[in-house]
Amino acid sequence: MKKTLITALTLLASVTFAQHKADFHQWAATPPMGWNSWDCFGPTVTESEVKANTDYMSKNLKQFGWEYVVVDIRWYVSNDKAHGYNQTDPQYNIDEYGRLLPAENRFPSAKGGKGFKPLADYIHSKGLKFGIHIMRGVPIVAVERGLPIKGTKVTAKDIYSPADQCRWLRDMYTIVPDKVGSQEYYNSIFELYASWGLDFVKVDDLSSPIYFEKEVEMIRKAIDRTGRKILLSTSPGETPIDHADHVQKNANMWRTVGDFWDSWEQLKEHFEVFERWNKWRAFGAYPDGDMLPMGRIGIRAERGNPRMSNFTKDEQYTLMTLWSIFKSPLMFGGNFPDNDTFTNALITNTRVLEVLKKSTNNRPLFTKEESAAWVADAPQKGEKFLAVFNKADQKMAVEEKAVWKSGLISRDTPNQSQSLDIPLKGAKKLYLVTTNGGDNTDWDHGDWANPVLYNDKNTLSLTELTWKKATAGWGKVRVNQGVSGSDLVVNKNKEKGIGTHANSVIEFDIPEGYTHFKAVVGVDNAAAMQNVGATMQFMVFTEDPAGPVVPEKSAISIDLKALGFTGKCQIVDLWSGKKVGIFTGTFSPEINRHGAGMYKIIPVK
Repeated sequence: MKKTLITALTLLASVTFAQHKADFHQWAATPPMGWNSWDCFGPTVTESEVKANTDYMSKNLKQFGWEYVVVDIRWYVSNDKAHGYNQTDPQYNIDEYGRLLPAENRFPSAKGGKGFKPLADYIHSKGLKFGIHIMRGVPIVAVERGLPIKGTKVTAKDIYSPADQCRWLRDMYTIVPDKVGSQEYYNSIFELYASWGLDFVKVDDLSSPIYFEKEVEMIRKAIDRTGRKILLSTSPGETPIDHADHVQKNANMWRTVGDFWDSWEQLKEHFEVFERWNKWRAFGAYPDGDMLPMGRIGIRAERGNPRMSNFTKDEQYTLMTLWSIFKSPLMFGGNFPDNDTFTNALITNTRVLEVLKKSTNNRPLFTKEESAAWVADAPQKGEKFLAVFNKADQKMAVEEKAVWKSGLISRDTPNQSQSLDIPLKGAKKLYLVTTNGGDNTDWDHGDWANPVLYNDKNTLSLTELTWKKATAGWGKVRVNQGVSGSDLVVNKNKEKGIGTHANSVIEFDIPEGYTHFKAVVGVDNAAAMQNVGATMQFMVFTEDPAGPVVPEKSAISIDLKALGFTGKCQIVDLWSGKKVGIFTGTFSPEINRHGAGMYKIIPVK
């Protein structure tokens, strides 16, 4: 009888565990919405800043579906810095089992071994949910100290490998999946996180450029073992699409791009990216276009200075419209207490958020060079949601006008730089152009090292000459620094020059008498050390490189019959809530350049 009872209990436990494992997609019935500290505070966020955003979300945004508060990278380092990471002498906080702990000088409530539980309790008391960022693997400091793995007879030294170590942050070693103690280490950290009250985890260096399938599975098992509903978000992007099926079955959200900042070029590439990933969306499993770099960002961030988002208002409409019709998770990057009225209106529009939460059968209608449209089914039978986008751009640089251009230069080329020395032939203007090389703008930090105008008698460094105008894909063009604010380093050599980020145009007036221009162009060290992106091309022009100006707004034609509307339709503008009118056959809204419209189409009976 006793043996039968034990067998029955074991079977019941197995069924319960299997059911629990299958249920994790139920935890994200709609795309997760929340705040993440990265775009504001980089690796330096403090408890008071987290609480300030919690309070704001609870008071102003919770009723619209915003619920997750996520503490991003390196909360376990006491002496980290903005604009990068302190990898010289980081002060780690770690327990006797090799598990990283919150830095008590930044999170005072963690004192006395309490970890993040007091902060999680505070967030939960506001009706919200708590999340953290972690890095894949086992801490290097745990390996160096030979710290034991809880519940085993092995140590961190027995489960690690230096192979495939993260290139951009050297906190962790790879965990070898089949080693005794490997699963147990992941089990131990998630036991700890569950005891704190964790609801969301973003695991970095997990999905790109290498997709660590076995570590994804270990993390999935460790989360399920806790019995707590902890959403799993994998990072960074782009997740290799040949692993789409696996990540969909093991995570709640996964990155489709690298770090996304307030750059139109990066926003525009999401049209192609989202179309590629659209078929892989499933209930509780969402391709993730990354955080929304809106509101006030860059306060102590990795990229750029304190600023309200560089996106124009039209571009922010595009961002929210595209993320909503694609059903991407919405993780706000700005500091909520600094929000202005416009930003709040964008993220609390209940009609647009209905598209995010309740639309089905979402799909691109068309994607053209200058325009795009998406469509989805609305909850009401026969009605549809329609998103229309004006992507038209004035071409930044017409290559045929260039007097010199480099080949493609990337972090993977043997020589990450090229030299140029060209005659100016009486030119009055000089334009230095850096483009993304035709792929994307991930980590395209480019440098113009030792840029000099000269003639038979004199030389003049461009670092001593004030430019007329300078643009960069993100951040600000800098003199004698990389665009990220670090030393300007090309091919491991510190140089003087100009640091920028694709896509970029820097315009100078050439002083009288100078006949030649020379420089070295190359990948900045801050980009070369990354494991993604950093591909660019450099060009020199002596006339305005731009192409023809495009209209400020354009009519974009939508074939209503192709959407199944053969008779009259009532169309409602979801952003304004106003009725646009009754249409038959065709709807051609005028959309601002870089802007978007979101509509509901209702058949008229």
